[in-house]
Amino acid sequence: MKTYERYTVSTEHEGLTVETYLKQIVQCPGRRLQKLTRAKGILLKGRVVFLQKKLKAGDILQVLVLMDQTYGVRPEEGEISVLFEDAQIIVLDKVAGQLVHPAGHTDGGTLANYLAHYFQTKGLLSTIRPMHRLDRDTSGCVAFAKDARTQTELEQQLQSGTFKRTYLALVQGVLEQEGVIDAPLGQCPGKPNRRMIRPEGDQAITFYRTIRTLSDASLLELSLATGRTHQIRVHLVHIGHPIIGDSMYGRRSTIIGRQALHASSLCFRHPSNDQIITVNAPFPADMERAIHEVK
Repeated sequence: MKTYERYTVSTEHEGLTVETYLKQIVQCPGRRLQKLTRAKGILLKGRVVFLQKKLKAGDILQVLVLMDQTYGVRPEEGEISVLFEDAQIIVLDKVAGQLVHPAGHTDGGTLANYLAHYFQTKGLLSTIRPMHRLDRDTSGCVAFAKDARTQTELEQQLQSGTFKRTYLALVQGVLEQEGVIDAPLGQCPGKPNRRMIRPEGDQAITFYRTIRTLSDASLLELSLATGRTHQIRVHLVHIGHPIIGDSMYGRRSTIIGRQALHASSLCFRHPSNDQIITVNAPFPADMERAIHEVK
């Protein structure tokens, strides 16, 4: 049996086309709109309606609730650490060395593969929807939406900056202050997997605060106003304090086998009830050992 969401057009929205109403008022993304159109899932007065039809006050739009048909990735048995879960959202603690989602020649062993298997064992068919990514060697919190509407609402929070991500990084040198790094990022010529500071690049803003100083290193807490690829890593190199163990932008380390960067917490507004949800990931053992080695 098909399920529909109902929307009553108000006087202030009279004259908008169905397409404009769904995109701007209902916040329906373009991809979902295309699927709805193919499924003949947009009804006006109980009948399929064209997207360019103009609406009148009091009109009732019915929008089909699209059900997931696949996981989007191959389910694969593997260990996951659940930090938070309810009917709409799940947050996992990713280990260092693991991809969030299949990419390039890697189609298995990712967090997404393991999560698909987890859903499968619970009898839940839900497309895997990571709300953000972490680099392979960055550990910590990754949030996934269990349905398309939740994904859309969380994406809006990411864009507006109300979906907050906090990181911890162990960096070279003593940095006894807090500050803001505002430096645009772009691709590195000839090295498509790398980023660099470029005047014509995309705006990138990182906030940092020193929470602990060691003999020749600092533990920083960082938050993002933008979410560019490798943003924290490149920004810290830019101010002369590269992340310890970051072989791409700095140098390898004998005290840790990857960049010492951890996504320590997420904070967002739950789409169903506006409750503020804060999720924390435990501080990883390899970074704790590295701190003691620096001493």
